[in-house]
Amino acid sequence: MQIAGLVKNSFVDYPGYIAATLFVPGCNMDCFYCHNKHIWHTNELLPEKEIFDFLDSHIGFLDGVVITGGEPTLQRDLLQFIKRVRLLGYKIKLDTNGLLPQILEKLIKDLDYIAMDIKAPLGEYSKIQSMKIKEENIKKSIDLITLSGVDYEFRTTFAPQLSVFDIEKIAIQLMGAKRYAIQQYRRENENKIALAPHSKEIVEQAAEGARKHLVNVIMRGL
Repeated sequence: MQIAGLVKNSFVDYPGYIAATLFVPGCNMDCFYCHNKHIWHTNELLPEKEIFDFLDSHIGFLDGVVITGGEPTLQRDLLQFIKRVRLLGYKIKLDTNGLLPQILEKLIKDLDYIAMDIKAPLGEYSKIQSMKIKEENIKKSIDLITLSGVDYEFRTTFAPQLSVFDIEKIAIQLMGAKRYAIQQYRRENENKIALAPHSKEIVEQAAEGARKHLVNVIMRGL
């Protein structure tokens, strides 16, 4: 599997666990605020052997492995990689945008936690990204995850293009979901020309709106 980066230990990427975080290249969206654009087309990859040597040497010190990107479900041999990591005894968390539910369905029984990004209300993804996508696939992934029995969260980066009402619309579309996280937007590369993040008060208003429809709403990055 192609691996463009490794964070050797993280206390925040996998809720409740210490994890190594792996970054894969390639993405099927072009969200303007992405902080990982530099790995979308990189040729600077880490040898898979180096990753497994590291994981093997840290059994007992790390609890899990987070696979993020880019978009991991674009990786052809992702399932084989996950199975190999599980043989070492690690829990697996996958970050995904949900555009490939047919791949997610093949992976899901080998995952311990899924974090799926909801970029905007369904039907309005063009507020955040410009690539031609099938938004009906996002709904399929939402349904697949919520019915899977695997622990999960949905999460939205509260970009300036989104309003409090947009967050509430997302919450309505996610009704019945176990966990929803609203993440504060950060300017990419500290670009001072980019739109400013919403204030803490606006993020709190959005969370209150979401809580009308969802039981467990989390705010991050304030």
